[in-house]
Amino acid sequence: MQRIIIIGYMGAGKTTVGKALAKALGLDFYDLDWYIESRMHKTVKQIFDEQGEEGFRRIEHNMLHEVAEFEDVIISCGGGTPCFFDNMDYMNRQGDTIYLKSTPEVLHKHLQMGKTVRPLLLNKTADEVKAFITEQLSQREPYYLKAQHIVDVNLLDTYDKIKLTVEAIENAVNGKQ
Repeated sequence: MQRIIIIGYMGAGKTTVGKALAKALGLDFYDLDWYIESRMHKTVKQIFDEQGEEGFRRIEHNMLHEVAEFEDVIISCGGGTPCFFDNMDYMNRQGDTIYLKSTPEVLHKHLQMGKTVRPLLLNKTADEVKAFITEQLSQREPYYLKAQHIVDVNLLDTYDKIKLTVEAIENAVNGKQ
């Protein structure tokens, strides 16, 4: 039984790397936000709008405990997931945790290129987004650094680099690092 849980700030490439890793290892892939949307029949944004961040985090915590019981899976978590309740400690008990580490500058660039609506970034200017990322990353990184493995993804901009990242994660979880 294998369970790999990928964490990191929004825009770090958790879903991209998670899908590629799942394919390489022949495991099922679950994006926690997608799982929440499927189970709740609402988008993350709708949940935020209706219940606020606190309500969303409660749902996220419960859904994490559901999906992290599955076997032979790769789970990509939302950027805030490790930072609430006992989520990070729980994830470390459930499987191999991987922190996809990136700088605020790279994250900002990735988020500018992304097509996903990010509730925490709505109605912010580019400068406000960059300041928000920098501040929030500094608050969240102590949780992220509790991961069992840390992979630098600052240069995750080509398929070849994604493949190298996947190989680095495979080696880390198989004790070859």
